[in-house]
Amino acid sequence: MDIVRFLIFIHAVTGGIALVAGAFAIGSNKGKLIHRRGGKCFFYSMLVSAITALVIAVLPGHENSFLFCIGIFSLYFLIAGFRALAYKNGISDLRYDKLLAILVIFISLAMLLYPILLEGAINIVLMVFGIVGLVFGLRDFSNYRTPKKLQQNWLRIHLGKMMGAYIAAVSAFLVVNQFLPSLLNWFLPTVFGVIFITYWILKIKKKDKAITG
Repeated sequence: MDIVRFLIFIHAVTGGIALVAGAFAIGSNKGKLIHRRGGKCFFYSMLVSAITALVIAVLPGHENSFLFCIGIFSLYFLIAGFRALAYKNGISDLRYDKLLAILVIFISLAMLLYPILLEGAINIVLMVFGIVGLVFGLRDFSNYRTPKKLQQNWLRIHLGKMMGAYIAAVSAFLVVNQFLPSLLNWFLPTVFGVIFITYWILKIKKKDKAITG
């Protein structure tokens, strides 16, 4: 087995584990043992899957700027979502968080400009994901100005970012296997993911309001 086939195998296996573990974490009660263990399993398996995707995308004969950008995009949501757990007890050193935000802004701009500058066309998938990444990256910078705000909203940040990573995993799975027609493989998981995130954020707001009110 050559190195590329080995990396593809590792990428596929860890990606599959991430899908299952993430489903357990999402479907379980937040904060409970199964949620924490499922979340950790999702984080580490998704981390390996995304990193191997980045490596494959730069190997000779397998260069794929599209796969590389999506890999970076997935890592951003994954790491930012995991980092949000540290905000719960307050955090003052945000250097790495800012570096991650700069990276996703740069990659998002590349997603938007790459097809236009090199191919003279607009890629609808890269455009949508690029805009989403740009919005998240710029909003992160805004939040980093007030660490107190991060502490107050750590759960919402954690939920939104980790769901973003899971949406990326599901989208990649559907795209590779082409279960749905064309662009639906990319955007249908996003639609359902946004609905789920909105539901939980509204639920958290309602709970916070009940506590403070």
